[in-house]
Amino acid sequence: MGIRVAVAGASGYAGGELLRLLAGHPEFDLTYATAHSQAGQPLYRVHPNLAALDLTLAETDPALLATADLVFLALPHGESAALAAQLPDSVKIVDLGADFRLSDPGQWEQYYGGTHAGTWAYGLPELPGQRQQIANAQRVANTGCYAAAVTLALAPLIASGVAEAEDVVVVAASGTSGAGKSPKTHLLASEIMGDLTPYKVGAHQHVPEIKQATGARSLSMTPVLAPMPRGILATVTAKRSSCDITAGVVREVLADAYAGEPFVQVLPEGSWPHTGATAGSNSAHLQATVDVDSGRIIVVSALDNLGKGAAGQAVQCANVMSGLPETSGLSVFGVFP
Repeated sequence: MGIRVAVAGASGYAGGELLRLLAGHPEFDLTYATAHSQAGQPLYRVHPNLAALDLTLAETDPALLATADLVFLALPHGESAALAAQLPDSVKIVDLGADFRLSDPGQWEQYYGGTHAGTWAYGLPELPGQRQQIANAQRVANTGCYAAAVTLALAPLIASGVAEAEDVVVVAASGTSGAGKSPKTHLLASEIMGDLTPYKVGAHQHVPEIKQATGARSLSMTPVLAPMPRGILATVTAKRSSCDITAGVVREVLADAYAGEPFVQVLPEGSWPHTGATAGSNSAHLQATVDVDSGRIIVVSALDNLGKGAAGQAVQCANVMSGLPETSGLSVFGVFP
């Protein structure tokens, strides 16, 4: 028997993607999938792509989840802490929500509201030193989707001194699955098709997470809702630390930072990331240049918001926590077209 895993919040998009990945994992045995309003439903009625999985969504019962070796929490922000507190310390947890990402209680209160639940190991293995922290942890806070895309693009540049930590600007477009599965008028097909819409301008909740993970001191972020089901394309710009910093230097810093990392590809010069190229994978694609007019560094990052931005990243962290090969059950190859 393999490692017994369970998913709480399995009826949502991230939960469904987790189930898809876990169903094909060579070492994880999916034992339970729980939900709230959809409890009692056969899985195929909620996720028709998973018709081959003979599962019925169960009530989210802590006693049931406690029988697993590892639990994924794919719950709305603010709901993970209460459930995690009811699980024994022996059960490993990967939380896909935001409850335990931030170290500053004031930032949590400002961007999310309510009481800060605490801080767990941050679930981005590609950050320096983070892989070992995840390996030693019983509790891991998965990254936010925008945060994963931006942090991978920016963190090595600030750490190396190539980019300034002040005045970072991000414009990032995300597919509609990032908004969750609850019915909302602004997510109706007739509302989003042929349209791009900014939202949470100047106050997106991933800003403090990105600053915490990258060392950026000031960051302006404009998220955009794009008429596609999944994917993130983030354009990150930052000031150069010196006029001598060329596009080649920036690409070299990124290539060195991710040398040997299976899930981060710095594309050849002249090739730019596509969201479609990362769909269904746990990969992030990066490309960089220096703007000929402003002299600012530009890094474009693409990933699947349900893959490297959520479920895939969570499985990657679970692999590290369980002492398994990091790539187990995950693909570096996207589905295209």
